[in-house]
Amino acid sequence: MAAFRRARVAAVIETTDRIIRALVETEIGELSAVGFPHMLGPVADGDEVIVNTTGIELGLGTGGVAFILWNVSSDEVPPPGDGHIVKMRYTPWQTTVLAAEAPEGPYHDALCDVKAIDGMTVVTCGLHSQVAAVAAGIRSARPDARIGYLMTDGAALPLAWSELATELCKKDLVDVTCTVGHAFGGDLEAVNVFSGLAALRHGEICDVVIAAMGPGVVGTGTPLGFSAIEQGQILDAVTALKGRPVAALRIAFHDERERHRGVSHHSITALTIASSRRATVVVPDLTGLEREAMIQSQLEESGVAMKHDLVIASGREGLEVLYDADIEPSSMGNRMRDAPELFLAAAAAGSVAADASKGRPAT
Repeated sequence: MAAFRRARVAAVIETTDRIIRALVETEIGELSAVGFPHMLGPVADGDEVIVNTTGIELGLGTGGVAFILWNVSSDEVPPPGDGHIVKMRYTPWQTTVLAAEAPEGPYHDALCDVKAIDGMTVVTCGLHSQVAAVAAGIRSARPDARIGYLMTDGAALPLAWSELATELCKKDLVDVTCTVGHAFGGDLEAVNVFSGLAALRHGEICDVVIAAMGPGVVGTGTPLGFSAIEQGQILDAVTALKGRPVAALRIAFHDERERHRGVSHHSITALTIASSRRATVVVPDLTGLEREAMIQSQLEESGVAMKHDLVIASGREGLEVLYDADIEPSSMGNRMRDAPELFLAAAAAGSVAADASKGRPAT
């Protein structure tokens, strides 16, 4: 059951057209809080608000802030959105968006007869933090590539919640974003993964797209109960649309959980059970890190090596791009420099995707 509490805004820290950050005083103490202007309207110091504190009271990391639902002190509410497509349908937070493919949307005419993405390369990730390294890997191999980020609704729904995505756009590592399903707040909105990929290809003329959920991956410790299983389904979608599917592996050696050591069972399950079509799976060159044999053994014993095309590539050039841009993503509390394997895998996938996209016109 959700936890709701009354609060008073102690200080508004940041206000943009996509997100409001504030400190609020509640009966359980002063909390960091976030609101979304297009759903909430303006918020000022001293306002009484209703906040959802579920994440905090569950002790969650990602999502462990209060979310502002309503400003009791203000009668000003935001107007309805421009479009007629509803996201978060049949919940108290349902909101309308201008979907790219809708009749009133910006790319309806361009997408009317589209059933393919014409060979566009798409990299899929199982973790949001890998998006940065994939983008950097693409940039290192093909600086002129137009890069799109397609954010699914497998984790956080508001794109504005991802500070990483905002930074990647500001520093020109991602050119355009698209939120699909019930995710919202991208440069483009789309109804599903298929139409989102088509909009990025035929509307925004992307050369390469990175497809991954937002922050907040869900896992249950069971073979099938995790949100990153969508990676396999997205790979199949790319193939069905006549694109080039590329998978980034989730690799870690600092995780104490056996199921995530080396190649995570999330990657293995997504690539063996959740995917039915052949894709390119990129294995990072870990020469010098003394872990190559373990990775190769896991991929062979799980059946990934037989089912997919394995390509070994270096991700080091991509990580250098991130360092130069002063971007250092982290995962499960591990910074890129302390646990490089995860990000090397992502950057390597980006470089392979960039190479695959070369020689194909973007128009």
